Amino acid sequence: MIALAILIAVPGFGSNQSSLNPVGPMAQRIEHTLALIFFITGAVYLLTMIAVGISVWRNRLVRDDFPPPLQTPPEQDRKAVTAVAGAMGVSVLLLFIMMVASFITSHAIGKENGRAPFEVDVYGHQWWWEVQYPQPEADKMVVTANEIHIPIGSLVRIHGTSTDVIHSFWAPNIHGKRDLLPGYENDFVIQADQPGRWRGQCAEFCGPQHAHMSFLMIAEPMDKFHSWMEAQAGTPPPPSTPQTQHGQQVFLSHACIMCHTIRGTVAGSRVGPDLTHVGSRDTIASGTLPNDPSHLAKWVLNAQQIKPGVRMPPNPMPQQELNDLVAYLESLR
Repeated sequence: MIALAILIAVPGFGSNQSSLNPVGPMAQRIEHTLALIFFITGAVYLLTMIAVGISVWRNRLVRDDFPPPLQTPPEQDRKAVTAVAGAMGVSVLLLFIMMVASFITSHAIGKENGRAPFEVDVYGHQWWWEVQYPQPEADKMVVTANEIHIPIGSLVRIHGTSTDVIHSFWAPNIHGKRDLLPGYENDFVIQADQPGRWRGQCAEFCGPQHAHMSFLMIAEPMDKFHSWMEAQAGTPPPPSTPQTQHGQQVFLSHACIMCHTIRGTVAGSRVGPDLTHVGSRDTIASGTLPNDPSHLAKWVLNAQQIKPGVRMPPNPMPQQELNDLVAYLESLR
């Protein structure tokens, strides 16, 4: 466990998904509490193993048979009782220290919940994340999937819930775990103090594809964040080439239209992710595949082969139609 923790903390060994590499004040408080508990429990474990080793060395047997039990003098019994009582007292003290540290951390994080200039709605689905940015004008609301953009240095309120089973929203570099329960709403505040991309994950088993339910937290300067928001709020321009025009017709004439939304077209279903700007995302299938033409074509053709159990059915079609459809989807940026 110690070696694993060290590897995770080293850049290049999963530091973009590690509570040991905090990039915000909430995650830093959690990491400090984790470090305190780790060193306390690690020291207790080490001292216990040393005591066991010394005891074994002193009482090792040199004969094959066990000697009869010896009578210990009362003074030695009193010393043993004193040692055990002292160990119990130290254990209670250490547990109390860890409890107080956890309470202080929870209280400090909870104090931030009252103020946040930005709000993001997150909905857990089997097995992907729907992300909405509420706006005063309904037609300007930003809707995306599996990517959460936030401005650096600003508090952001995450308003989360689940649409089906219990999920758990966890971006360890930025905050701790938060359960999302069907029928209940969970609010918490996050903040990232440096630009970057960090991986998040569902941390509550939610079905066969639980391990393939990840998302990206993308922190960027305020000007880039506003530029991204402005682009995402807009309607993509109509397809401009014969290939993408035909790809749009393929999309609107196949089962795609029954599950997805693309603003500016008649596609308006909410069963699956909003695809209005799908070409601008880094991954597809909730972080399962990179978003490039080859992987997108495989996903469209037979998602069940890649992620068994998802609600997206196979979509057999001629190769030319598939190529044009993928070109159209990649153009939606």
